[in-house]
Amino acid sequence: MELLCVEGGPRVPRAERDPQLLGDRRVLQNLLSQEERYSPRVSYFHCVQKEIKPYMRKMLAFWMLEVCEEQKCEEEVFPLAMNYVDRYLSSVPTQKNHLQLLGAVCMLLASKLRETMPLTVEKLCIYTDNSITPQQLLDCEVLVLEKLKWDLVSVIANDFLAHILYRLPLPTDKVELVKKHAQTFIALCATDYTFAMYPPSMIATGSIGAAIHGLSVSANSFSGEALTELLASITGTEVDCLKACQEQIEAALAESLKQASQSQQEYSSRKTPDYPASQNGSMTSTPTDVTDINL
Repeated sequence: MELLCVEGGPRVPRAERDPQLLGDRRVLQNLLSQEERYSPRVSYFHCVQKEIKPYMRKMLAFWMLEVCEEQKCEEEVFPLAMNYVDRYLSSVPTQKNHLQLLGAVCMLLASKLRETMPLTVEKLCIYTDNSITPQQLLDCEVLVLEKLKWDLVSVIANDFLAHILYRLPLPTDKVELVKKHAQTFIALCATDYTFAMYPPSMIATGSIGAAIHGLSVSANSFSGEALTELLASITGTEVDCLKACQEQIEAALAESLKQASQSQQEYSSRKTPDYPASQNGSMTSTPTDVTDINL
């Protein structure tokens, strides 16, 4: 008998969702009862942080998202890492030159919880252009763990997706597509501090609503207002609040696409030998704006 070793090969397949757990309302209710515990307590830009500004958080978030995407992390890693960032910043005054270090530590911790093979300290240091040493990362990891009281199993929006989709009358062949689009919306929300104070269940519900609307997927007899009411009833969300959240998510997507298009046009117009195309297999370097924060 031969033993198949898959180390270094394709990603390890994840276990299938258990329909018994998805169909048990108590599981969803437990997530709903715990989600507030892991939300930032205050608008920390006004009450806690003196140096850190919203635009700095956004630049950090986009860098973290780029790292997670390039390393092909699980979809939950980036939103979970941003949850750690917000929880830490909501209680600990932080210098702006420590912000990228915090982001790297939070990605490390999140990958340890949600990845089969977590990110390594050495790789994360490379992504900072070696502006952070492995020892600094390890020392900061202990500090972040202490400030988060070692309570890392945060409830995030991604945790609600399977439970909500299980209760929607969607065509079987469309469920995975809606889920993928909803995950993209959740990641987008994680980059914007405006959504940090929203309950994860509302972000998940609004993301699914936005995905269904954008894909024009038919949910049997449910559409428009009826679908919104069904989504709201699943997580116990106010219909008006859910509508506002979904509209805000769709607006954030439109703005993100607009900015991406403008950035692409600017890059194309100024491309010179000083801006070479990236080589295959090369790691994403730290964006200039994040480096500025780290100085």
